[in-house]
Amino acid sequence: MTVTVNGGILSQAEINAYVSQIKEQNPDKLITSVTFDVDGEYVDMSYTYDNVPFERIRRITGYLVGTIDRFNNAKRAEVQDRVKHSIDCGCSLEEIA
Repeated sequence: MTVTVNGGILSQAEINAYVSQIKEQNPDKLITSVTFDVDGEYVDMSYTYDNVPFERIRRITGYLVGTIDRFNNAKRAEVQDRVKHSIDCGCSLEEIA
């Protein structure tokens, strides 16, 4: 993680406390950089985080899967023969709301 302090001085203890606070507020994110802008007694924090990769999981033929690469030929045929349904009420979004 890259930490930048602009316009003043922060002790390492202060930096650690602010970073801990950011991590507590964003437990599922990987913080990549933090910038502190010091203005007298005030400190503005800005930070960036890296996206956490995720795998899309779908329900296919009764199984929760990310990919079908481990399916046998029969299950692959079921996937191929699936009928995808859509909802088309013929109305506008204003009528729904």
